[in-house]
Amino acid sequence: MTSDAAETGRLQPLLSQLGAGLDEFLTFEHPDALHPGQRWREHLDIALPRAGIGIDAVADELLRHVVPNGSSVPRPGFSAFITTGGTTAAALAATAAGIASPQRYGHTAFNFLEELSLRWLADMFGLVSMQGVYSSGGSVANLLALGAARQSAFERLGRDPAADGMDRSVAVYATAEAHHTIQRSAGVLGLGRRAVREIPCDERGRMRVDALRRAVAEDRRAGVLPMAIVASAGTTNTGAIDPLRSLGEFARENGVWFHVDGAYGLPGRLDDRAAPLYEGLELADSVIVDPHKWLGAAVGVAATFVRERELLRRAFTQEPAAYLEGSMHRPDDEAARVEHSMDDMGVPYYDYGVELSAPSRGVVVWALIREIGVAGMTQRIRRHNDMAALVAKAARTHPNLELLQQPTLSICCFRYVSPEVGDLDLLNQRLHRRLTRENRNMPSTTRVNGRLALRPCFVGARSEMEHAHALVEDVLRIGAELVREQAALP
Repeated sequence: MTSDAAETGRLQPLLSQLGAGLDEFLTFEHPDALHPGQRWREHLDIALPRAGIGIDAVADELLRHVVPNGSSVPRPGFSAFITTGGTTAAALAATAAGIASPQRYGHTAFNFLEELSLRWLADMFGLVSMQGVYSSGGSVANLLALGAARQSAFERLGRDPAADGMDRSVAVYATAEAHHTIQRSAGVLGLGRRAVREIPCDERGRMRVDALRRAVAEDRRAGVLPMAIVASAGTTNTGAIDPLRSLGEFARENGVWFHVDGAYGLPGRLDDRAAPLYEGLELADSVIVDPHKWLGAAVGVAATFVRERELLRRAFTQEPAAYLEGSMHRPDDEAARVEHSMDDMGVPYYDYGVELSAPSRGVVVWALIREIGVAGMTQRIRRHNDMAALVAKAARTHPNLELLQQPTLSICCFRYVSPEVGDLDLLNQRLHRRLTRENRNMPSTTRVNGRLALRPCFVGARSEMEHAHALVEDVLRIGAELVREQAALP
């Protein structure tokens, strides 16, 4: 027993209740959180409680008012964001870590799985001789990779930018299709967002190597240091994969850091039909991937891989802190036996990134891979790529659909068309909003070569071929309804 007012046990019955409520949520028979009939706000929007209601009442409120009014993201027909509801294995592992290892440090099984799962990811995706570190998402993962690139570029000039700052302008090369976190990373790292050079794309949304060559040459003439080339292995907009080999070879020839953003698309390498597009990945100096996208984790898990992890330490070390290192007792003799899990911090991930306190994310990735293996991951990737191909085939063959870009991975950009409608962008925008409000099949929209597109991205473990069929059927039905409604207007 404890004198604290908070419950610190009874996990089995309470988690059992919550599990039952979550299983019911996953039947997806509930309306949207903002459906007129949902009255959860009046129950939750109360003044600061001066006295508590106890754990049983909290569990009841969770089950009655919070869980049923959760996000649409886990729905099988949701294909707007490149995130998904976590699988059962991910939820179990995250819950276990929250209780048994609230920090990823110490010589524990959780710390061991942090490093083991990183090795598994590297092995699964062919990241030979690379080491990694987990972070909260692609935003931070890209930041870490570009931090390593900055460190490498200035160390070659005899400077330590993390300790002493930068003494000259640099440039980072990426396309407009690259994720916008590249610009934010440049800002945070002190490079300046304007240091990111926008390299033109070809008609498929891939970086043009000839344009890159010109941009680098121009910067060199101006005295600007080319710091990093950022390639996409699956863009957020369309799933395009930049020409990795050509870009990697150019980077090596010119002594420029080569970073590959595979936050979404790196798992596509498991599909042998797409694997040739990843040739040249072995030339990368850094690579990122988000297990909370295609691999089935809930949001909050990304990995950055580099060839030399000590670069990350030099870029992001927090310097020693007496309250941390002083609480450990590691013998000076490295061969001496560590006799307690708190004799040492284990792998010092806090010096490889920007987080000191951090959850045990590796156990989640370990659980995902341990459950279904590479074979199960491959089957999922192929299924989702097939779903995009199914939508593309329908868009090529149906007179009221138009394919705006052939899918590379599991994203398909298409739209509804009609000779009776002049403004197709407006028509598809209205179609998209009606689709979303039906609460079944929910893609996002984007623009492809200036035209508004419906953009499903299939990544969820719960998404099956039937949901791709249903999306096409709903688009055709709603599109026809909107055309009829427009024709009926005076």
